[in-house]
Amino acid sequence: MEFFSEYAIFLAKTVTLVIAILVVLASFAALRSKGRRKSAGQLQVSKLNDFYKGLRERLEQTLLDKDQLKALRKTQAKTDKKQKKKPEAKPRVFVLDFNGDIKASATESLRHEITALLSLATPKDEVVLRLESGGGMVHSYGLASSQLARIREAGVPLTVCIDKVAASGGYMMACIGQKIISAPFAILGSIGVVAQLPNVNRLLKKHDIDFEVLTAGEYKRTLTVFGENTEKGREKFQQDLDITHQLFKNFVSRYRPQLAIDEVATGEIWLGVAALDKRLVDELKTSDEYLAERARQSDLYHLHYSERKSLPERIGMAASGSVDRVLLSWWSRLTQQRFW
Repeated sequence: MEFFSEYAIFLAKTVTLVIAILVVLASFAALRSKGRRKSAGQLQVSKLNDFYKGLRERLEQTLLDKDQLKALRKTQAKTDKKQKKKPEAKPRVFVLDFNGDIKASATESLRHEITALLSLATPKDEVVLRLESGGGMVHSYGLASSQLARIREAGVPLTVCIDKVAASGGYMMACIGQKIISAPFAILGSIGVVAQLPNVNRLLKKHDIDFEVLTAGEYKRTLTVFGENTEKGREKFQQDLDITHQLFKNFVSRYRPQLAIDEVATGEIWLGVAALDKRLVDELKTSDEYLAERARQSDLYHLHYSERKSLPERIGMAASGSVDRVLLSWWSRLTQQRFW
């Protein structure tokens, strides 16, 4: 027992020291940045053709013998020389990524990426969005969808590629594309609206605890967590959900008029192979396959806008990520759940 007691004291001292160091670093960084203008983000642009070329050349070096590789490089050099003498204007493809959480946080980067590409893109170019999202808040995904609508309004072709999931707000974004390409087993649909909340009013009454809800306006508060909900409040809340659902359906119908909207707007989800029959998507193919094909005739540019984080923000994000990983590991071991 004495060993465990000493170890606990040692561990407590170590944790205290680490926290103290982090606080000092964060305070120092805050003092340095005080009074300075917040640094802007940065747009990173990379040519995907070079990436694909590098993959091919690495494989060639492994598979071909010295003479074969030398002959191949000689032929490629001649081809490159001819192209330099008579350069061909290739179409441009701008590639964007959107990995959506419940708040559609990636919208902040997406808006800057779209602003940048629209300053140069023409109707002869193409924008490809690799989208992955299970949906989230109505207003957040409404803004993300409005950003994509800017591309359509500018007359630039928009292709949306879905490898894993584009459901609910994710499909709201996807439907803006003139062409939707899905992996065979990606999850699509969920054209519906859901809201849920617990109510502990009866528990509070059981322990003689009053909770007052005061409002100015008949429907300022319809359903609450602590107050007593009424049937009239439930009806109004459901009415609001129905209105939002109808707006969702109208939005999807505007960009994909070929859909039988009442048939697919039931909140159901479909895998890619079934979604093709429902006309939720236009083609079954992975984004890798599509981009590799486009790279043969076009110049592909990947755009990513990243915000510059201060030291306190980076420390906070690292700490938050560590806590999330620990909690996820603990929960997985506790429940032994499996998801498909």
